Amino acid sequence: MYDHIGLRVADLDAATRFYTAVLAPLGYGLCSSGDGYAGFGPKGEPALWLHQNKGRKADGAHIAFRAGDHDAVKTFHSEGLKSGGRDNGGAGPRKDYSPTYYAAFLIDPDGNNVEAVCA
Repeated sequence: MYDHIGLRVADLDAATRFYTAVLAPLGYGLCSSGDGYAGFGPKGEPALWLHQNKGRKADGAHIAFRAGDHDAVKTFHSEGLKSGGRDNGGAGPRKDYSPTYYAAFLIDPDGNNVEAVCA
């Protein structure tokens, strides 16, 4: 669990499209946006903040979002591929993490490793 995460992105519009698509099946949406930023989370509670990067390219980060069920993990992955993400591990069990760990991984348009997990 986390309170909030901020990512610097090269193309705010592309990143906003990507996160809008992959977070919808997990029950999250765009809560706040303005000049150079976008915030996602449950309604009125943004927890993922995207900021237009005006400096050097930032190193990639890893973010794992909780999913309600396996179907949400699958939809997260398929919507992410349609929205500019790259496959980094399709939806499926990850028994090396734990016996009930089910996840999918994507690389977002800025090189961040993004995961949806139902454990």
